[in-house]
Amino acid sequence: MLHVMYHPLITHKLTQMRKKETGTKDFKQNLDEIAGLMAYEVCRDLPVKKVHIETPVCECDTYELAKEIVLIPILRAGLGLVNGINDLIPTAKVGFIGLYRDEETLEPHEYFAKFPSTMPSAVNLVLDPMLATGGSAVAAIDMIKARGAKTIKLVCLVAAPEGVKAVEEAHPDVDIYLAALDEKLNENGYIVPGLGDAGDRIFGTK
Repeated sequence: MLHVMYHPLITHKLTQMRKKETGTKDFKQNLDEIAGLMAYEVCRDLPVKKVHIETPVCECDTYELAKEIVLIPILRAGLGLVNGINDLIPTAKVGFIGLYRDEETLEPHEYFAKFPSTMPSAVNLVLDPMLATGGSAVAAIDMIKARGAKTIKLVCLVAAPEGVKAVEEAHPDVDIYLAALDEKLNENGYIVPGLGDAGDRIFGTK
């Protein structure tokens, strides 16, 4: 299921990120803030369990999270979404997956992967700011499922319809969360209007 977050604060901060004159510092700060705001909606349906506790006043029955949260950024741009979500969920564990695309076959290949052992029983949030063609996201989810992950959510900043369609067709059981659904991909595979190369803008490499 697709969830696009139409929220004034998210839209305002995303607009600052889209501006070509926005520098690395402000780009990263707005990304952290959007990730934190998105986390509220992404975590809306997390399972909880009943617990009995004692407050300074009395004993009571209440609830706490029933499953561990695992953040899985797709390297390298996905790292930009980690801090904002981790600030809200400091107990979340972080795994990593790195992919590269073969220049001849265009097939994605895994070059790095490191995951916590609890991934099969956890709620796994796959993080990537840009969902363009969907190839990397589909491949990452394939690889994560192959390692036993069952509950997976894909969290992206901006997406093109082509990427959303690719993920929905390959993984209809994975919810997709977006700050914005943009118009299309251009002839170079960039999201329009988009915000450029997220990795370069996060890390100041261009």
